[in-house]
Amino acid sequence: MRKSIIILVLLVLVFGFSCKDNTNTTTETVIEEVETIKIKGTEVTYATDSTNLKGYIAYNESITTKRPAVLIVHEWWGHNDYVRERADMLAELGYTAMAIDMYGDGKQASHPEDAGKFAQSVFMNLPEAKARFNAAVDLLKQHDMVDGDKMAAIGYCFGGSVVLTMANSGADLDGVAAFHSGVALPVMPNDQLKARVLVCNGGADPFVNPESVTTFKKAMDSIGAQYEYISYPDVLHSFTSKAADANAEKFNMPFAYDADADAKSWESLKQMLREVF
Repeated sequence: MRKSIIILVLLVLVFGFSCKDNTNTTTETVIEEVETIKIKGTEVTYATDSTNLKGYIAYNESITTKRPAVLIVHEWWGHNDYVRERADMLAELGYTAMAIDMYGDGKQASHPEDAGKFAQSVFMNLPEAKARFNAAVDLLKQHDMVDGDKMAAIGYCFGGSVVLTMANSGADLDGVAAFHSGVALPVMPNDQLKARVLVCNGGADPFVNPESVTTFKKAMDSIGAQYEYISYPDVLHSFTSKAADANAEKFNMPFAYDADADAKSWESLKQMLREVF
């Protein structure tokens, strides 16, 4: 069983997947200096022509002006509490953040085999994947607390591959960040890429093929892209997820949380967002 699951994960990563991310550090705002942090989180529904989707939007009510927005794409497990926690963390920094749904109806997986199938189904239908992503972009741009000219996207695992693929497909984003993300993508970097790119991966992640990293960097260099690829030595897959150790034990998978890499990658994200906005 373990061997079959690992093979499935590797197949999924060929289409461009990975895992999750982040830690909480110094709270700061990007629009106004405020002493009070009052996070408002709201569940939202939206849709493409064929799929109903569920999302979650968070922002700091103490900031009264419109602010930059950040889309967050979930891991291969689906839209769950983890991705909503990341939305709240970004709201604490002063952004309006939306945790989006790439599977439809908020569908979640409880086993790696199902997660792999869900993730692969998205990348096997790239036009629908783009439609789901763009539906979230359109909804977020219309929010009262969003400056629609300033938008970024981040993702964990599968979600990291989603945001990289969308950026390579010409999405109008100021920046994208991917954590625990495969970089053998269905759409590789090309002259449609507008966003600044940050990729944070574990150096010991068995699901990130070294050759794919070399190929990704060469493609980015060939178009003069502005990017940073960070590899944390001896760090495994899912290093930003506090659930990684439990999932590793439950499913006999090579996952592990790493607090240091988690914190460093969050700081790198904060820095990139400050600079692109």
